[in-house]
Amino acid sequence: MRLSSFSDEKGRDNTSLSAYAPVVQTETSDMTLAQEAQPASTKNVRSVIGEILETIVLTLVIFFVIQMLVRNFRVVGTSMEPNLHNGQYLIIDKISYRFSDPQVGDVVVFEPPNRPGEDYVKRIIGLPGQLVEIRNGQVFIDNKPLEEPYTVRRGSYSMEPRLVGPDEYFVLGDNRDSSSDSHMWGMLPRANIVGRAWISYWPPSSWGLITRDAPTSTTTLFYWLRTLLGLNDQAREE
Repeated sequence: MRLSSFSDEKGRDNTSLSAYAPVVQTETSDMTLAQEAQPASTKNVRSVIGEILETIVLTLVIFFVIQMLVRNFRVVGTSMEPNLHNGQYLIIDKISYRFSDPQVGDVVVFEPPNRPGEDYVKRIIGLPGQLVEIRNGQVFIDNKPLEEPYTVRRGSYSMEPRLVGPDEYFVLGDNRDSSSDSHMWGMLPRANIVGRAWISYWPPSSWGLITRDAPTSTTTLFYWLRTLLGLNDQAREE
């Protein structure tokens, strides 16, 4: 009887212990999962912060690279009428003149030698070594009349012949009587050139390229669209 009783009690004791064992195991597993979850969460935060920092650095690099290549510029005044207008926004190409020389007809942004710290926009008329003269508004280069396909408002003044020196340029505004340019303050050093006016991007009606061989009114996106639709030809016929 005792043996049987002892055996029963022992059996009950074993059953009792086994009943608690799963509970202890579950609690241990939960603690392990919690410990594993914490580092994973920290890794996620670090990953997000790392991605944000990479994005910021990449954005700054792109910004500085763009600033080295191009620059935006706002036209102030009417000295470049009828091709550029007051309040018009341009994109300036700052890199091309590092590989090639400015050409006659290029529209450039520069710092005038008589107004340091300011930006002007004018058109290149004379190149190094050329003789520039103005007779009653007509420009002569090396004693030959200059053809200007980009359209200008001719000036009413004359200027004696002037020789353009090495690394210098003679620049004029397209609105000749309303422009402070080389006929007033002399030659423009090449080192003062910021870049070439490349694209007009505002207002939308002026979207287009700025070329040396055509008025800007014929190089806008709207002009080309009207040409493709035949609207410009229709307007000329009327």
